[in-house]
Amino acid sequence: IVDNQPKVMTLRELLQHFLNHRKTVVIRRTRYDPRKAEERAHVLEGLLKALDHLDEVITTIRASQTPAEAKENLMARFAFTEVQAQAILDMRLQRLTGLEREKIVDEYREIMILIERLRAILGSDQLVLEEIKRELNDLKNTYGDKRRTEIIPETHDISIEDMIADEPMVITVTKAGYVKRSPLSLYRAQNRGGKGRTGMITKEDDFVEHLYVATAHSYILVFTESGRVHWLKVHAIPEAGPAARGKAIVNLLNLEANERLATTVAVREFLDDRYLVFATADGTVKKTSLSAYSNPRVGGIIGILIDDGDRLLSVRETDGNRDIFLATAKGYSIRFPEGDVRSMGRGTYGVRGISLRPGDRVVGMEELDRSGQVLTVTERGYGKRTEVGEYRLQGRGGLGIINLKVTPKTGEVVGAKHVTADDGLMLITQDGMIIRLNVSGVREVGRSAQGVRLMNLEAEDRIVAVAKLGEKDEETEIELAKSEGGDGPMAAELELEAADEEPEDLLLEAVEDLDEGDEVGEEPEDEGPETVH
Repeated sequence: IVDNQPKVMTLRELLQHFLNHRKTVVIRRTRYDPRKAEERAHVLEGLLKALDHLDEVITTIRASQTPAEAKENLMARFAFTEVQAQAILDMRLQRLTGLEREKIVDEYREIMILIERLRAILGSDQLVLEEIKRELNDLKNTYGDKRRTEIIPETHDISIEDMIADEPMVITVTKAGYVKRSPLSLYRAQNRGGKGRTGMITKEDDFVEHLYVATAHSYILVFTESGRVHWLKVHAIPEAGPAARGKAIVNLLNLEANERLATTVAVREFLDDRYLVFATADGTVKKTSLSAYSNPRVGGIIGILIDDGDRLLSVRETDGNRDIFLATAKGYSIRFPEGDVRSMGRGTYGVRGISLRPGDRVVGMEELDRSGQVLTVTERGYGKRTEVGEYRLQGRGGLGIINLKVTPKTGEVVGAKHVTADDGLMLITQDGMIIRLNVSGVREVGRSAQGVRLMNLEAEDRIVAVAKLGEKDEETEIELAKSEGGDGPMAAELELEAADEEPEDLLLEAVEDLDEGDEVGEEPEDEGPETVH
């Protein structure tokens, strides 16, 4: 604090301000001490004078009737001041001895030397500095001890990342290319059928397309629809609140003008025995060793070659030994062994994963094992869980089987996730509404069912992204609040609470957005969950 104002200073400035402060303290004290010393010297002068005329002083005191009269008589006969006369009257008889007289004389001499030194200090800046130095040395000799911090010549590099907590983050990207990250702890689970909370304020012609979850220290491999890959640290993405729009991703990555974000993969290490599996909207799949993407370049590198009219949809990190599951917008799916897709280099096209029916496209890719369920979500807020065992293994490149019965009421499929009952789910709409719910609250039905309502949507809104969370919260609460004006439907407000998810379970990707031209029919408002067969 300098002049009652906080100020950031260099070490030299800090020491100079400390020195100025000590000067002020010493000068004020030195001005005060001479006054006290002079007062004491005045008393001692009176005592010495009284001792020089001791017999006469005693006679005068004995001749007085009262102490007040004695004081007046002393002042009148010996020219003592009132202070000196009172000190003489207060003096104990033992001080009349020769030894006590010597003590008074010595004290008087010391007082006069002190007064002279203090006056000299007030008249010299150099003496003020010497006094400060003397006091510091006294402090050092009295209280100083050996240095407790060991100084060694070794140096250690500390990066900005070391100062950043490795916590799970929710990453959202809009259609116009704005990106932000928010701590996952801001979002608490709701029961299905809730209204959600505002996840981002967007412009009229913009909406949220992608939703990802990853930890702050992870590498984010950013894949574009054209098949290129860029590197980005999660903590390098600007952090903002749930309602903030974020920052243009072109300011974070060196993207070409026609490049659009397709998906991301969160990676900590680039290992030879790990793979990236690619899927395109036209049903092409490709597998490449993860280590092939370990050398970042400013302008990115080729991740997969894409045919004209096609675009990269999804990329997953795998161990090479699981099953690949592809889901389409029209409600079809295929499951085939990952071993059916041989490993290729970066600059290749891939092979056929599923043969699509006219007007259909792939909207999601997952890794499957023998346990768990496939959770499928539609654009109008419907979803269902189906046991993995109901999806039989097929050969790569087939037409697939029914995954969900698509109707105008449900809208097209927007994503499918491999889940267990302990997982959580996060849905986001094109209007920026986000809802977080538990997978266990979604009814388990067969492949051909339409499912249950997961989220109540406005007539013109639709779900555009789905993300799986590692663990569900222990509690699920819904706080109902009326919409503005009191005439609208009840909205389920998303409460804030710290999440318990492990970071390793949160390295997830986004699912594909819907094509802009898809039309969705209006449906009446439903109250509570509904199952449609």
